[in-house]
Amino acid sequence: MGEKELSVEQHEILLNGLKARFKKNMQRHEGLEWDKVQAKLEAQPDKLWSLNEMESTEGEPDVVGYDEENDEYIFYDCSKESPKGRRSVCYDRKALEARKKHKPENTAIDMATEMGITLLTEAQYRALQELGEFDLKTSTWVLTPSDIRERGGALFCDRRFGHVFLYHNGADSYYGSRGFRGELRV
Repeated sequence: MGEKELSVEQHEILLNGLKARFKKNMQRHEGLEWDKVQAKLEAQPDKLWSLNEMESTEGEPDVVGYDEENDEYIFYDCSKESPKGRRSVCYDRKALEARKKHKPENTAIDMATEMGITLLTEAQYRALQELGEFDLKTSTWVLTPSDIRERGGALFCDRRFGHVFLYHNGADSYYGSRGFRGELRV
């Protein structure tokens, strides 16, 4: 078994969990059928590995759409709060290396890359918030435009007072309540 492959048991547990979440949250993906999603997943074991990484860090990945043009199902982390296993990270490697003291263990960009996913953009984050209320107590790093990042900043979002907010912070900052959500296309 390769480094990014699941055992038969892990494969079965993951698919059963994803199917149960899919069936429980049909409002996130009306008109889509689990059997078609599963067939795509079965054909791409590397994507299953990435979904397992999302699951193991408590992201609760679920299908949030289908891209007809590219024939891809779109998964986002749908945990109520920012995934617990992905908090207390600064934005990227450059920010981590710039910190003089109290460096976090990892970065959002590095973790996402290792997991085979990408951070949500602001638009994707806002689309997720149309499917429910997320990050009422936590916040989530989102992909930051290069001109902001070049100036040392990074963007994050949350939901407060019934609204979704976009904020900025130094990319080297990190907090116990800030993590990141990812997207995976299958």
